[in-house]
Amino acid sequence: MRLLTSIPSALFLWTLMGLPLCAQMVPSPDAPPSSNAPAPPDEETPVDTLKIDINLVSLFFTVKDKQGFLLPHLTQSDCKIAEDNQPQSFKSFAAQPDLPLTIGMLLDTSGSQRRVLELEQDAGSQFLSEIMRSKDQGFLLSFDSDVNLLEDLTSSPRQLSRALHRAEISIAGGGGASGIPGLGGGTIPVHGSPRGTLLYDAVYLAATQKLNQETGRKVILLLTDGQDQGSKTKLKEAIAEAQRSNLIVYVILIADTRSYFDQGEGYFGYSPMKKLAEETGGRLIDVGNNGKKLAAAFSQIEEELRTQYLASYIPSNAKKDGSFRHIELTCQPDGLKVMVRKGYYAASDDQTSDSPHSPQKK
Repeated sequence: MRLLTSIPSALFLWTLMGLPLCAQMVPSPDAPPSSNAPAPPDEETPVDTLKIDINLVSLFFTVKDKQGFLLPHLTQSDCKIAEDNQPQSFKSFAAQPDLPLTIGMLLDTSGSQRRVLELEQDAGSQFLSEIMRSKDQGFLLSFDSDVNLLEDLTSSPRQLSRALHRAEISIAGGGGASGIPGLGGGTIPVHGSPRGTLLYDAVYLAATQKLNQETGRKVILLLTDGQDQGSKTKLKEAIAEAQRSNLIVYVILIADTRSYFDQGEGYFGYSPMKKLAEETGGRLIDVGNNGKKLAAAFSQIEEELRTQYLASYIPSNAKKDGSFRHIELTCQPDGLKVMVRKGYYAASDDQTSDSPHSPQKK
C-alpha cells in the first residue's frame, strides 16, 4: 500500500514553454545565395515564451424544484451567474452526468461511532458498487485520533469495499488499523499531539493531498457525527481548501446524538457540518442511527451526482489578489434550489509555497 506522504499546500502558476518550430525547406530559384557562416551557439538561439493565463471558473451544480425533484434538462438561457454581485457571461453550460468522478469516502472511526460502523460499511459498499463506473475512482480515509489512508485511489469498488470492512473503531485514542503492517495504509502525519476526532484535519488532508491534483468531478463523502475534537485545522480552513480544490462535500450525519446528552456532553456537530456541505455545493443528510435512512441517503447522493451540470465563466475581475469571490448562480423559474459552491479564491501573484497548516512529519 502506498503511503500518503506530506506535501506543501500550495498553488502553482504554470508557464508553457514553446520552442520555435523549424522546418527544412528547398530554396526557390530566385533565393539569395545561402550563407556558409556557422550557426550561432544554442544558448544564443532565441526562445519564445508563451504564457497561458486564463482564469476560468468551473462550477458543478444540481438544481431542484420546490418539491425537491431534480431538474436534468435546463439550458444556459434558464440560468444566470454573478460574481460579487457583478453579472458574468457563461463560457460553457451543459449537463454532465457522465464525466469521470473521484470520490473520497471519509469514515469517522472514533468511539462515538461504534454502534453505526457496521451500517456504514454495508451501505457504503453498496453505494460504491452502484455509482462507480470504469473511469471513476475512489479512496478511503478513516479518522479518529489519527487520519489513516485505508485505500488509495483505485477504480475497483470491490477493493474499496474490502478496505471499508477492515475499518475498526478507535480504542483509547488508537488508530484502528493503523500501525499494523499490511492492514491499513498507515497513519497520515499530523502536527502536534492529536486527541479526539480529527474531522477537519481529515477534510483538509483529503483536499490538499488527494483531490487537488485530480480533474473532473470531485466529491468528499463524509460519514460522521460531526463532532471535531483536536484538529489543527479550523472549519474555515477546511472549507477553504475544499473550495480551492473545487470539490463538493456531502455529509451523512450518522449517530445517536442522544447519547451525548445521556453522558452529560453537549452535541455541536450539526451546524458546522451543514456549513461545510453547503459552502462547497453539497448538502447534509441527517440519518440518526437508522439503517434505512442511511441507505436512502446514499441513493439520493448517487442520483444527484448523476444529474449534474457543469458551467464555466471567465471573471470580469481579472485581479490576482488571492481574494475570495462570492458566486451566485440562479435558475428560472423562481423558487428553484441550486446546489453550488458559494465562491472561490482568486489566483495570487505572491502565493507562498508553504502553508502554516501543511501537515508535518513527526
